[in-house]
Amino acid sequence: MLRQLAIQNIVLVERLDIDFEPGLGVLTGETGAGKSILLDALGLALGSRADSGLVRSGTDGAAVSAEIDLPPWHPVRHRLGEQGIEAEPDEPLILRRTLKADGASRAFAAGAAVPAGLLRDIGALAIEVHGQQDDRGLLNPRGHRALLDAFGKMDTVPVAAAWAEVARIEADLTQARSEAEAAERDRDYLEFASGEIARLAPETGEETRLAEDRLAMQAGLKAGESLAGLDELLGGSDGALAQLRQAARRIERGAADHPLLADALAALDRAVIEAADAEDRIARAADALAFDPARLEQVEARLFDIRALARKHRVEPDALAGLGETMRAQLADIEAGGERIAALERDLAAARQVYATAAEQLTEQRRAAAGRLDEAVARELVPLKLDAARFRTTIAPADAGPAGADRVEFEISTNPGAPFGPLTRIASGGEMSRFILALKVALAEAGSAATMIFDEVDRGVGGAVASAIGERLARLAERSQVLVVTHSPQVAARASHHYRIEKSHGDGGTRTSVRKLSGEERREEIARMLSGASITEEARAQAAKLLEAA
Repeated sequence: MLRQLAIQNIVLVERLDIDFEPGLGVLTGETGAGKSILLDALGLALGSRADSGLVRSGTDGAAVSAEIDLPPWHPVRHRLGEQGIEAEPDEPLILRRTLKADGASRAFAAGAAVPAGLLRDIGALAIEVHGQQDDRGLLNPRGHRALLDAFGKMDTVPVAAAWAEVARIEADLTQARSEAEAAERDRDYLEFASGEIARLAPETGEETRLAEDRLAMQAGLKAGESLAGLDELLGGSDGALAQLRQAARRIERGAADHPLLADALAALDRAVIEAADAEDRIARAADALAFDPARLEQVEARLFDIRALARKHRVEPDALAGLGETMRAQLADIEAGGERIAALERDLAAARQVYATAAEQLTEQRRAAAGRLDEAVARELVPLKLDAARFRTTIAPADAGPAGADRVEFEISTNPGAPFGPLTRIASGGEMSRFILALKVALAEAGSAATMIFDEVDRGVGGAVASAIGERLARLAERSQVLVVTHSPQVAARASHHYRIEKSHGDGGTRTSVRKLSGEERREEIARMLSGASITEEARAQAAKLLEAA
């Protein structure tokens, strides 16, 4: 509910703080007292267009604050949470707007600066203002489906869940098709490349082993070249070893003649032994270093093939085997992709059927609820002097979505034989307000905003019609806070709270103020509304009867 409205420097209002209470509150006053100023000020706080003409003459700027009590679960708090604005659940929500004389404005919600559009969204969720130029709320067809669903207590969860399943499968199918198309474009490359790798059949670590073998064989080739001819130098008939033995035999014949020759012979014997050992080692080394040149050629050819293929695919040689497996897996996925797409298409068809069934059931429920709503509104039209008007709820096919596949719109025919059309076809502002009241009463159990404000809903009527309006406003006020700007004493008598708007003239200029009336003051104000400027005893008596009857 609207707890307080604080206004500063708006047109004729210098400073004004109004405290409101639950139930039905009425605002009355003489014509021109400033009732529209209060609504303009409230509209500014609720996000309406900022008009520099609202700034009080001679001041630099204006400000309006609306303090609103909302339950913790209210959609306004969720909307603020989406914007990262934390509003204390146990504290009232304060909407504030400042306006400079040059037209610049700023908007605030829960102490945080917000765009005017967000303030307008929040304001519409918290407070409904139904006036002469009502262009939101009940007149906006975009909200009619939700109102009908609330009236009929529709369970839209199955439809929403079925739609979510359809959307999920469609997303999966779109991704699967995209992946399949991309993979199909790569099929030829994958088949060729994987076949190339498969034919080479590289093994992990093979490149290292081949490189080591090649290095060893190259080292053996170089060493073998250095051993060439050594067997002739050492072991041939004229080799070093044969000459050493021959020398030893010659010395052996004269070794007994001189001790030094004996030592020389011993040295030659040792040299023969060492040379023979060297010859043996060289022979064994030659055998060890011996290899097949064809083998070196094979090793080099495979090593170069592996390295070339690795460079081609921009991977390390040891990664070739894994790359081949990956490519083969991708090819397998391509083959399986068609099967997955077919399965998803079957799932999608089944999910769409589930959605269609749920949506059709919801449509039937809406048609039944529409009939009940039409009857409920029809019952309210006659007492409100709208007996020539006819109301109907139309349900037409619409694009499928989480709330079903229906377009719902409230339509009216203002005169007998006239075609039905949008609610905005009602020309008279007073008729518009009364029709909205009738619709609000019919929809009362569907829930309303925390606060509803009606501007001159009783315009142009009196007597029994005004009493009917007052009675219906009081019924609405049992569920929501209702504030009414009224000229009707019958409506004013129904109020639980009465505010009088007054205009005064002084040295500082003309000012508008608001005063809450006590019991006796209420009787006087209603009497004034009955008789005009000169209040008669008869008017006071009639006012007392109206208050007593209410």
